[in-house]
Amino acid sequence: MSIKYELDHVDKAEHHIEEPHRKAVPMHGLDMTAAELRLHRRVNLKMDCCVLPLMSLLYLMNGLDRSNIGNAATVGFAKDVGMPATAVNNAVTLFFITFLIFQPISAAAGKALGVKYWMPFLMFGWAMFTIAHAFVKSEGELIAFRLMIGVFEAGFYPCAVYYLSTCYIRYDLALRIAIFYGSYAIAGAFSGVLAYGLLQIKGSMHSWQYLFIIEGALTAGLAIIAVFWIPKHISTAWFLNADEREWAAERMVRDSGGEDNAAAGIAMTDVKEALKDWKFWMVLPANIAASVPGQAFSVFLPLIVKDLGYTSYRANLFSVPIYFVGAVGLWIFAYSSDRFKERSWHIITALVIVILGLTLVNQLPTSQGKYAALCVLQIGSYTAPPLTVAWLAGNTPSPGKRALILGFNGWGNLAGVIGSQLFRPQYAPKYRLPFYVCLGVNVFALILYAVYRYTLLAVNRRRAAKLASMTPEQQDDELSNEVRLGDKKYTFVYAT
Repeated sequence: MSIKYELDHVDKAEHHIEEPHRKAVPMHGLDMTAAELRLHRRVNLKMDCCVLPLMSLLYLMNGLDRSNIGNAATVGFAKDVGMPATAVNNAVTLFFITFLIFQPISAAAGKALGVKYWMPFLMFGWAMFTIAHAFVKSEGELIAFRLMIGVFEAGFYPCAVYYLSTCYIRYDLALRIAIFYGSYAIAGAFSGVLAYGLLQIKGSMHSWQYLFIIEGALTAGLAIIAVFWIPKHISTAWFLNADEREWAAERMVRDSGGEDNAAAGIAMTDVKEALKDWKFWMVLPANIAASVPGQAFSVFLPLIVKDLGYTSYRANLFSVPIYFVGAVGLWIFAYSSDRFKERSWHIITALVIVILGLTLVNQLPTSQGKYAALCVLQIGSYTAPPLTVAWLAGNTPSPGKRALILGFNGWGNLAGVIGSQLFRPQYAPKYRLPFYVCLGVNVFALILYAVYRYTLLAVNRRRAAKLASMTPEQQDDELSNEVRLGDKKYTFVYAT
């Protein structure tokens, strides 16, 4: 569906309006009584304490098992196996291509089968192939194992984000997704600390073998725990009382304009609507471009730090502060985004910081200055993807379509394909070309996000004009009829 159709369709309404009118309230939050607000806060607090930490820990393990190949590369993993120096880059590239193919498929399967069981299944699968890395004998085996990890990891993030989007209303969601997604940045920091310890183990095997075995075993154990801990849906959560369960379901229906977030399965209508959604196709290139630095650094930051002059073991350790700065920057931006009920300017501001950091990395002459610049750019490098996910989830009230949109959004991992080919050995130690490419694509992303913002504002203005000429009865009918579905209804206002 084109943007022009979205704008013009408002002017082609079927209703003939002559009666006095009222103005609809934009869906930028819920009107709650004092009792409902108390229930709302209790439900959020219990979710924040009982589910969000485990979900974040699961995603941390996802980040560990994705990035540990970069840690292993700092101690001669490729050389020990007898592979060429570019084997890791090639394996990572194919991993992300697998991601692109399987992410929407896996997200749809999770929605149909139930994410409560699908997510732990995926975790256990990639855990087994992480352990298998410890016994790789050739580049072919490495690529095969990496492809299988890509197959299993592909569906975890969209399924997890979809699950969270059925538990928190739209302007409570960005901070929770950021806490969840921030564990990916923390995984980078924790990976450096853990790798620093594990890679110094002396035994009958290479140190990198212990790294793969121990981290894979931890993931498998957490997958088993998750099966029994995560509730099927917020309305059936074991840690809520009856009143809290009832409110938890009601608030989601009200926040999504009457959509049933607990509905199972995906209809063909959801598939068609997702494929025709101009909002998604417009923001996807921006999301890909903005994600390139974060995706590349998730694997190659230890190698980048090593080439600044640090030893292989210390490179893993010195990457920790950079990842930590990235996580804190993300949480600040996400909190502010929910607090002020705004997405686009927060993403654009984060991209400006990344652009500044990338410029400094290329211009500063000393290793210490470049290290500081890496910290600066990390403040904003993790912000765009989770805020974009929260933006898309909040602007897609239909649960089946939302699950598919979040799955298709996984194509943002094309940034990983780009990043994996940028930081190649021939560009070491300064990596000038890779950093300049990151700079260029982030400028491109900034422009696209600005255009996206003003397009949504244009649609909202058209809808507001239409609603201003409708009677209360016509507005009520608009909410309940099926002439326009989900976010196409005149009463639905897009978050910007």
